[in-house]
Amino acid sequence: MKQMNSAGEFNVSIQSSNLIVAVFKADWCGDCKYIDPFMPEVEEKYSDRLTLIEVDVDKVGDVSQEQNILGIPSFVAYADGRELVRFVNKLRKTREEIEDFLNKALDVYHTLHDTAERKE
Repeated sequence: MKQMNSAGEFNVSIQSSNLIVAVFKADWCGDCKYIDPFMPEVEEKYSDRLTLIEVDVDKVGDVSQEQNILGIPSFVAYADGRELVRFVNKLRKTREEIEDFLNKALDVYHTLHDTAERKE
């Protein structure tokens, strides 16, 4: 997962026309550490359909405030600089819940993308 080191880098990343999913987390977060072992497999599974980026809320704090991230880990899907859908709560997230969210994000992305293509 590519790590975002600045607000500028984050903002450039989410401008992509492809689906970008930002994972907001921190080193001290126990629930973030819980997902670390399986996230590389999840990223590999979805690598041909979306890009996961990591945002450390302590290192790139302005971004988490601007994005209204109140709990971590949080997952927010973007395309063309717009937020599409988010998975934000204070509860620990399982691999199944994360994959369900990624599938939902893909559905929203494809629905919006297909609608935009039909309008052109």
